[in-house]
Amino acid sequence: MAVGRDEMRGVTGLLLVVNLVLYLIIIGLASWCFNQEIDLKLFNRHFGGNTATVFVLIYALLGGVIGASSVIAGFIHNRAWSRDSLGNATSTALISFAVTALAFGLVCKEIALGGYRGNILKTLEIVVIVSTFFQMLYLLLLHAGMYSSRYGPAYS
Repeated sequence: MAVGRDEMRGVTGLLLVVNLVLYLIIIGLASWCFNQEIDLKLFNRHFGGNTATVFVLIYALLGGVIGASSVIAGFIHNRAWSRDSLGNATSTALISFAVTALAFGLVCKEIALGGYRGNILKTLEIVVIVSTFFQMLYLLLLHAGMYSSRYGPAYS
């Protein structure tokens, strides 16, 4: 059974909702952790962390804000569902994926360095990893819509 354009529009909308929730969680957790990092100094026994923690927090916060902005552009595209809005949604999703993937790499480095990390920091790491996966799925879906009218408003 072939997947039609309306079904892909629904899948895209669902991925956008999931991405928005994940990025809002990232913004909340990363901003709280960053505030704790500033107020309580490095290596608080309740907060934990290692030498990569500051970089993870900065790039997670950037990725969350850029990702939430990308989701707004995606909602506009999902409502219009035209070739005119597809380029905007794809370009912002690509930038958002790049920053989120950078945060993902730093999370992997933080996990590899080890040491004690608090539960909130571990939760932030998990959410960054999951959001990278879902942003990649959304980006692949948008690119499928760029190349084939079967999956979305193609340029052909």
